[in-house]
Amino acid sequence: MTNFTRRGTLAAGALAGLAPLARPALGQGRYPARPVQVIVPWGAGGGTDATARIVASLLEKEMGQPFNVVNRTGGSGVVGHSAIAQGAPDGYTIGMITVEICMMHWQGLTELKRTSYTPLALMNEDPPGVQVNASSPYRDIKALADAIKASRPGQFKASGTGQGGIWHLALAGWLGAMGLRADHVRWVPSNGAAPAMQDLAAGGIDIVTCSVPEARAIIEAGRARSLAIMAPQRNPQFASVPTLNETLGINYSVGAWRGIAAPLNLPAPIAQQLTAALQKVWNSQEFKDFMNARGFGMVWGDAAGFASHMERTDATLGAAMREAGLARG
Repeated sequence: MTNFTRRGTLAAGALAGLAPLARPALGQGRYPARPVQVIVPWGAGGGTDATARIVASLLEKEMGQPFNVVNRTGGSGVVGHSAIAQGAPDGYTIGMITVEICMMHWQGLTELKRTSYTPLALMNEDPPGVQVNASSPYRDIKALADAIKASRPGQFKASGTGQGGIWHLALAGWLGAMGLRADHVRWVPSNGAAPAMQDLAAGGIDIVTCSVPEARAIIEAGRARSLAIMAPQRNPQFASVPTLNETLGINYSVGAWRGIAAPLNLPAPIAQQLTAALQKVWNSQEFKDFMNARGFGMVWGDAAGFASHMERTDATLGAAMREAGLARG
C-alpha cells in the first residue's frame, strides 16, 4: 500500500480481519492506560472540529480509552497548534493539525513548523467554496466577480479563518487570478468556518471562502448559498456547485487538509500504534459514511506520507503567500 492513498483505493473492510493492535508497554502500564486529549485549534462546529470528533470517537472504540476533544482557539490557529506541540510526548496529548501549520510561520505568527510535531496520519483534504448570504443579490459567481471588480478596495468583506489562513489565501489567489490586488476584498479574521458562516448569515460580512462542507449547515438552513468551488472538478456531494474554471475560466485551486499529529519525540512504538489505529479508522465504513455524507474529501497518508505532504505544502504555500504579500519579509 502506498503512503498516500486517495478515496476509494482502499478496499472496504480490507483491515477488518486484522487482529487487535498490540499495545506496547509504557512504564509499568500499557498504552493507552487513561484518557487521551485530542486538541483542535479551531472552533466547535466547523469542519476540522467535526472531523476530529468522528476520528476521536472511532479511536475510542479501537483503543479502549476515551479520546476527548478539546477546542483551543485563538491567534489564527497558533494557540491550539502550540498546545499540541507543547504537550508531553507520551501519547496522551495528540491533536488535529491543519494546513495553517505550513502558513503561520511564513507570516511571523509563530516559530512552529511542520517539523515541530510527530506526524501520525493525514485524514482529509477539501477545496474552498465561495459562499454568500441567501439574500445576496449575486445569484452566480460571475455576478459576484463583476461586482467585486467594479467595487472600491475594501468595499466587500470576507472571512473564513484567521488572517493569512488557508481560506484567506484562497480569496487572495482568486482575486489575483482576476487581476486584482490580494487585499481588494477586506479580510475579517475569524476562529474558523463556523463562526464566519454565522457572521455571513447575520449580514456582518459579504463572502466566506471556506469549504462547502463547512458551510453546509447554514446553506441547508436556507441562510446562505455556495456559488463556486476552487477545484479542478465539482464535488459529487455538491454537484450543483460549479468550479471557477467552468464559470469564470479561472483554473485556480487550493486545498485545506487535516491530519493527526503528536508532540515531537513521541516514542516510535506509540506513534506506530496510533498510525495503525488511525488507518483502521480511515478505512472503516463508519468514517467513510460520515465523511461522504458531509462531502468531506477523504485522503490518506501514513506518518511518512503525511510528512512528505506537509513538506510539499509548506514550499508551495510559502511561495504563494510571498506572491500575495501575505508573508513576512
